[in-house]
Amino acid sequence: MNWSDEGVILSVRPHGETAAVVEILTRSHGRHLGLVHGGRSRKARPVLQIGNHVDVTWKARLADHLGHMSVELIRGYAASAMDEPAALAALTSLAALAHLLPERDPHPNLYEVTLFVLAYLDDASVWPALLARWEMALLDELGFGLDLSQCAATGANDDLIYVSPKTGRAVSASAGEPYRDRLLPLPPFLLPGRKAALAPGDIARAFELTGHFLETRVFRPRGEEMPDARARLLTLLKRLDEAGHAP
Repeated sequence: MNWSDEGVILSVRPHGETAAVVEILTRSHGRHLGLVHGGRSRKARPVLQIGNHVDVTWKARLADHLGHMSVELIRGYAASAMDEPAALAALTSLAALAHLLPERDPHPNLYEVTLFVLAYLDDASVWPALLARWEMALLDELGFGLDLSQCAATGANDDLIYVSPKTGRAVSASAGEPYRDRLLPLPPFLLPGRKAALAPGDIARAFELTGHFLETRVFRPRGEEMPDARARLLTLLKRLDEAGHAP
């Protein structure tokens, strides 16, 4: 069996003396692993970096085998993130969270969103909001998408400023006022189909929102913890905010 596709590298681990097992989020074949011969060579190392966009060919005798991969670079996002700690943390957090996707299960929509985020990693005024939306898209792909279309209590679709931590549904300002201490704030830029300027604190509130549902609906039921990479990302974003450099 064999196929050719494109993808984003999620992880690379040594195998034997010269090879590497590479995990790639592909457009049409989902999260896929394969053995790259010579993957630890000086020539291959710059290509086999987390976040790089690559062409990949996979071959195996049987579909359930690990298989062999050949990989060619399309665009090296990893190199552009190396000099910026927050962007590098964003890259590693995205790759770590992508491990939640079932192996070999295609998610073409999330793949497109992933490429969109990576394309803006050199612009700190843009990528934090895009990454928060990516986490929203990930929740949706995992079957735990939030319903932000209308107020859970009234059915209205205006003045939505809260999310129920139990149901994942939006709540309007008036309906949520009596319970505001128990609801999660909803940054306007996360609302579907609406353009909203970022207000101070919106990025932190967005990651608080997505983080709550990732933890309670995905990680905790699996007996797992949130990746350290995401915690590092939030720490660096907080520092940028305190220094006045966050979006």
